[in-house]
Amino acid sequence: MTKQNLSDPLTLRLPLDLLADVEAVAQACERSRSWIMVRALKAYMAQEGREILELAQAREAVANGEGIDAEDVLAELDAIIKGAAA
Repeated sequence: MTKQNLSDPLTLRLPLDLLADVEAVAQACERSRSWIMVRALKAYMAQEGREILELAQAREAVANGEGIDAEDVLAELDAIIKGAAA
């Protein structure tokens, strides 16, 4: 197994109740607190973090004029619906 490139150590202050939960999970899994925190951060980045980045990219695209006007989309949908009903 190849070793991952790691950052310099980070300092992080956690609420004591969260730290207790991390330590309990680490003990139950026979893993380190760092292993638990990396897994938690990966899960966050895969879900909420990804969504935040996608929204930031969408805002940038709109600011660059790459968006589509909602009225145009609604007009196109109306045309599709009218065409399907005919």
